[in-house]
Amino acid sequence: MARGLKPAAVASVERLLGGDAVSWHAVVSRGYAVGERWIVRLADGRSAFVKVGVEDWMVDNMRAEMTVYSQVDAPFLPRVLAWAEDETPPLLVLEDLSGAEWPPPWTAEHVQAVMTTLDEVAATPPPPGLRRLEDDFGSGWDAVAADPAPFLSLGVASQAWLETTLDALRVAEKTTPFAGSELVHCDARSDNLCIRDGRAILFDWNWARVGNAAIDYAFWLPTLRLEDGPRVADMAEKRPACAAFAACVAGFFASRAGLPEPPTAPGVRAFQLAQLEVALPWATGVHGLPQPDGRIRA
Repeated sequence: MARGLKPAAVASVERLLGGDAVSWHAVVSRGYAVGERWIVRLADGRSAFVKVGVEDWMVDNMRAEMTVYSQVDAPFLPRVLAWAEDETPPLLVLEDLSGAEWPPPWTAEHVQAVMTTLDEVAATPPPPGLRRLEDDFGSGWDAVAADPAPFLSLGVASQAWLETTLDALRVAEKTTPFAGSELVHCDARSDNLCIRDGRAILFDWNWARVGNAAIDYAFWLPTLRLEDGPRVADMAEKRPACAAFAACVAGFFASRAGLPEPPTAPGVRAFQLAQLEVALPWATGVHGLPQPDGRIRA
């Protein structure tokens, strides 16, 4: 329970929700983005999760989230309590789901809940105004070809392996079926979801796109495996369409994990490397290529 000077964001929540705050505490993100977040509890028993737009790019992300929240009515979305773009600072206030289940650890029921929710997301008409998935994905393997040093510095594979497989991975990546008419979350992983009453709820919709929703499943699988979930190849068999994204997923991490740390997401490069160690063997297996000869994970 917080005491002392009331933060400006908490005072704003009191005005927006019409109640007195009796406690508040800062929330440490389980992900890699920086930002100010609070859980605020009111005297009447209500509680809320609050995102604070302390920088312009954060407000842009919140505005992008609201494109989905304001136009989609679905059980896989958190309930919006307030969106106050004109507050100083701007606030996005969502229902407090801290009492839900937050994997890991993963159970078979949790895994199935996310699979069901991703199917529901794909079946939901996307709101107008979303960018197209195909317009935002460049070629990761082309980037590696242009400058292989960051990738080779990771110890995942040797230069000899890269010279043997790079052209095939580039060709495979260029066949990735990004185009489609489905709603795509674009960042499905455990720090962006929780399980309530057996149903998965997805947060952080600022990357939402319209395209082929199989990409959500494909990018989720390496993170699931890293959290002691099922093997990627076993999970991929349950949604065969995701295999077409294997080279893209591996290329995405291969082209980024060796780059300098971005100031807006400290720690993300190590996580991208871990995902690469899982995604790369999957991609080479899907396309019948030699397995990487460095540090990988099953």
